[in-house]
Amino acid sequence: MPTSSASATWDGTLKEGKGRFTAGSGAFQGTYSFGSRFEGSGGTNPEELIAAAHAACFSMALSAALERQGKPAKSISTNASCTLEMVEGSPKITKMKLEVRGDVPGISQEEFLRAAEGARDNCPVSKALKGNLTVELEARLES
Repeated sequence: MPTSSASATWDGTLKEGKGRFTAGSGAFQGTYSFGSRFEGSGGTNPEELIAAAHAACFSMALSAALERQGKPAKSISTNASCTLEMVEGSPKITKMKLEVRGDVPGISQEEFLRAAEGARDNCPVSKALKGNLTVELEARLES
């Protein structure tokens, strides 16, 4: 299995400085700042990148699980929301909410939810985050 990488730089003080990150593959890059992380201003932030990674990983894991069950998905769409809060005076990622929609012929809502719960518990990003934050799941079949 490959090892993935990314790099980031930060120039300046915490509140006035700015950062830049680049994926090791060169597939994406961006800027981040105190404002983009804590005040909702333009640019990305580490939490948004974690949410993107979780949404992608979860979608792949759910697709694989459904395929193993003989019910391959036409499409899986996942939105992940990563919450950063102040806890005991320090910023902490406290919650990830996964909202998944699936077009999966021949499966019930209950079967889809069970498959989604399994993917939530077993995708590599979920496993990396396990025990560090709450992961909420909303799964809806749309076929």
